[in-house]
Amino acid sequence: MVHQYKSNGYNIVLDVNSGCVHVVDDLVYDIVSLWEKNPPEEIASAMLEKYAGTPEITREEVEQAIADVGQLVKDGALFSEDIYRDAVIDFKKRNAVVKALCLHVAHDCNLGCKYCFADEGEYMGRRALMSFEVGKQALDFLIQNSGSRVNLEVDFFGGEPLMNFDVVKQLVAYGRSQEKEHNKKFRFTITTNGVLLNDEILDFVNREMGNIVLSIDGRKEVNDRMRPFRNGNGSSYDLILPKFKKVAESRGQDNYYVRGTYTHFNKDFASDVLHLADQGFEQISVEPVVAPPSQPYAIREEDVPQLCEEYDRLAKELLARRKAGKGFHFFHFMIDLTGGPCIYKRITGCGAGTEYMAVTPWGDLYPCHQFVGNTDFLLGNVYEGVKNTGLQDKFKLCNVYARESCKDCFAKFWCSGGCSANAYHFSGDINGNYEIGCELQRKRLECAIMIKAAEAEAAQAEQE
Repeated sequence: MVHQYKSNGYNIVLDVNSGCVHVVDDLVYDIVSLWEKNPPEEIASAMLEKYAGTPEITREEVEQAIADVGQLVKDGALFSEDIYRDAVIDFKKRNAVVKALCLHVAHDCNLGCKYCFADEGEYMGRRALMSFEVGKQALDFLIQNSGSRVNLEVDFFGGEPLMNFDVVKQLVAYGRSQEKEHNKKFRFTITTNGVLLNDEILDFVNREMGNIVLSIDGRKEVNDRMRPFRNGNGSSYDLILPKFKKVAESRGQDNYYVRGTYTHFNKDFASDVLHLADQGFEQISVEPVVAPPSQPYAIREEDVPQLCEEYDRLAKELLARRKAGKGFHFFHFMIDLTGGPCIYKRITGCGAGTEYMAVTPWGDLYPCHQFVGNTDFLLGNVYEGVKNTGLQDKFKLCNVYARESCKDCFAKFWCSGGCSANAYHFSGDINGNYEIGCELQRKRLECAIMIKAAEAEAAQAEQE
């Protein structure tokens, strides 16, 4: 499978199965587009006719370009076979170990974000804070079900986890006390809206947390429209912005993200990303809201063309700023074309329900935080383990080959089939798809590859 597109002056040819990216001239681009359905002599005739008014494109040039494309095909760098489609293992038989937990230490929040999938932190249930005893059992569950894996991930989540900060501290201390005995290493992270953030908490987070995610949507008017306080008074933007700046600087502009959500109301979201960059943040993620069409802020199909233009605008501006020494990282443009995850990770994605689970304040296990509260997806609890093995087997089978819409999608090995929760909420099937999300993911990948091409060109120019 080959995907061709033009972006920011580059002709890009992506060989999906091998992962090879080719930046080519117009002639080769056109040859590739005809390759699969036409013999070389017909391609040559078509090219000579098309470029008849271009003196530098001679018959010899055309024949050499065709030969070069043929060599790439022979080398497996173009139109390569999908060696995984038929050889993929029976994922249900995989002995997957648990690698990560999302600990819902607080089903409560001090903000009333209008797009919150967690129902203002309550997850369609009741307000609750996780006790140390439940959290301790969750860490024990993770240790016991992680097999020989050494590195384990634990994210403190909510609601707003800082509303239960004493328990967070106790659980970190307990986790550290277990590392040597069980040959484990915990990487703790936390996601916060910043309202309760202070110097004491920041000192602890910087000492113990591998990453911190800071929730802010961008420009003041955009943020405050969707992220008000529960009482409706004041500006959350004004309160959290200086705190977040302090976090970013204290962590050396690394191992954090400012993470926002854009909606139908700010389709010019690139301006929000650039606003955050102008505030000094270098690690930025702003993502599309996922909401039912009935909500006024939901992304609509008719919004997609403008959103794609915004990704193009953002990619070009990111390159310009990097060239000027004012660069930043945008999460969805960060890809590794030379390495990256193993093929099984690229096929199966986040591992929800198998390698990754969410834990409620009372110890229930769900496939991920977006399923919490829907008892159809209750897996078990941290005391008895996974009891609903049939549901877990369904999640084991989530992969790009099980999703009909993924099979012929050029982005499949980079998005790994997308989010099972989003697929379920929009199609009723964890192996379905959320088409708007897919369209935006494809555009983000195109922009990310273009950025890599531009940076490679700039690096080569410097060497010359």
